[in-house]
Amino acid sequence: MAIEEPQYSVIEKSDLFELRAYAPFILAEVQVEGDLDSASSQGFRLIAAYIFGKNQVSDKISMTAPVTIESKGEVASQKIAMTAPVTIEASNPQDKGIKKEVWMVSFVMPSEYTLATLPKPLDSKVQIRQISAEKKAVITFSGRYNEDTVLEKTKDLEDWMKSKNLQAIGEPQFARYNPPWTLPFMRRNEIMIRVRD
Repeated sequence: MAIEEPQYSVIEKSDLFELRAYAPFILAEVQVEGDLDSASSQGFRLIAAYIFGKNQVSDKISMTAPVTIESKGEVASQKIAMTAPVTIEASNPQDKGIKKEVWMVSFVMPSEYTLATLPKPLDSKVQIRQISAEKKAVITFSGRYNEDTVLEKTKDLEDWMKSKNLQAIGEPQFARYNPPWTLPFMRRNEIMIRVRD
């Protein structure tokens, strides 16, 4: 059974890199703390509970791909504004004094829904947000991932963007398309960075 993905068209492709134009879509997202692995698992569980029926009408919502995770900076005693620029390098576990990282984990909602028809989450941690049409630079890779791999692929994508004079807006997102039991060589992973028109 095919899993729905956000609609996009490829503007440019070279090797592992693509520049994509995405149609508008709706996200269910949750902010969590921890390292990349623990935050990803915790965020996945919270949003999965929502789509599997923990919502105001107990409806099950079809699973889509990818699941994305984006760094929001290190945990601080004050709130971090959603629009504040932060760097994914802050998640480097070798950095002294950084105990936890703040991450935004999100699922794209099926295209059949609008903001008005999508069931409301029962868990206040799960937020629903409309995303306007946008362009993203993307690098695709397979295999297992860890924070070092994500940083390496992010650097490769940023270098490609510089060669194409593409200006980043927002932070890199790590996207996973397969369940954890998928063989590593068959996994599809991506780093995505929104770019200015």
